[in-house]
Amino acid sequence: MTELAERITVDPDQCGGRPCVRGMRIRVVDVLDLLANGITPEQVVEELPDLELADVRACLRLARSRFDHPVVAA
Repeated sequence: MTELAERITVDPDQCGGRPCVRGMRIRVVDVLDLLANGITPEQVVEELPDLELADVRACLRLARSRFDHPVVAA
């Protein structure tokens, strides 16, 4: 989880407070959109050369952590 904290930042004064990669104006959702459209992590790094593969993995881990919670069914 330390790597996630080092790679994903949230600044209320940047990008509307949305999670970004390492303080840059590259939003996590932008990386996830590229991946969802079939672009490989390597292609994401080619498309956004300021990123590293570890940044792409951190974006995926953040998305996973947002959905990894118990659901109580009544």
